[in-house]
Amino acid sequence: MLTGKGCGKKKLEDEHSGHGWYVSFADLMGLLVAFFVVLVSYSTQDVKKLQIVAGSMRDAFGVQREMRYSGIVETDGHMVEDKPRSKSTISSDAAASPQDAASSAKAKAEREFALASASLRQALQDVPELAEMSKNVVFEETPSGLNLELTDQDGRPMFPEGSAVPYERTRMLIARLAGPLRATALKLNIVGHTAATPVQAGDEFDAFDLSTSRANAVRQILKREGLSAGRVVTVAGKGDGEPLFPEAPTLAANRRVTISLLRENPPLPPDLQR
Repeated sequence: MLTGKGCGKKKLEDEHSGHGWYVSFADLMGLLVAFFVVLVSYSTQDVKKLQIVAGSMRDAFGVQREMRYSGIVETDGHMVEDKPRSKSTISSDAAASPQDAASSAKAKAEREFALASASLRQALQDVPELAEMSKNVVFEETPSGLNLELTDQDGRPMFPEGSAVPYERTRMLIARLAGPLRATALKLNIVGHTAATPVQAGDEFDAFDLSTSRANAVRQILKREGLSAGRVVTVAGKGDGEPLFPEAPTLAANRRVTISLLRENPPLPPDLQR
């Protein structure tokens, strides 16, 4: 038989053995909080990406279109200079400065460009049948826009040799890209390129003819898939003049058609500007 002292000791040991893990768990939580605090303190914010995310949220959930004013400060963030004004007394020019309008337009364009870029990349991942062909597509972001390089690979060309008629797998790939391209209002350039190898298609058909014909073949596929003809700014062929790999001009990957998604519309010639 246990004595009263023995029973009390056993009870105390049971309590410690049953709830001792609380202390370890609390220590773990404290360490994790400290870890994340350190991560946040060393992190830097990308203002452009934050603007893109904020714009996407506004597009998804909507924004308040009706402006209301109360007292000296307007609820949409614009300060009143001297006295309270009602909505009816505020002109559209006073509501936003030209700098704000330009900044907003630029942020909207960047947001649209980022969404289009993400949609194009996702389009190639959603179709298992195109998984192998997606290796023929190289994405390259440049200051002027996004280049989709539809390149030949060793053993997996996009077009038959010397021909401007694409393989069926190539047509399917371009048709898949047409959806995201239709969804954006951004302009396109389509440029064909060849490698530094002779073109076996007759004496009157050279590298420039072949590269131009292949670029136009891509344009025709996009058009049949619903892309507006007015969206395409340029269809051109560069022959072998701009290899993707200058140190190896005969490499198969130099044979390609580049679809360029432009960040901004090309400027008008001076004589056409108003």
